[in-house]
Amino acid sequence: MATATTIQHVKKKPLPAGLPREWYESHNRRLKAMRLAISLLDSGTYDARRATNRKIRTMAVRTGIHRPSNVTCKMVRTFIQEA
Repeated sequence: MATATTIQHVKKKPLPAGLPREWYESHNRRLKAMRLAISLLDSGTYDARRATNRKIRTMAVRTGIHRPSNVTCKMVRTFIQEA
């Protein structure tokens, strides 16, 4: 008999103050790329070569994430490759 697993949401903490703007931008870019990589892996895209910019951007539209840049798409492929 299969048991249902419950998902515990992680409590969000505020970002540290006083860091350069570039740090916040790269932090948010990494989070966005990770969310997209997880969505692509869940949908069956396990090969980074098959994760084209078009496919990544389509997944972003489906999941309600703003359109990723070319840099973010490259980061998504890196995450998938490391998975």
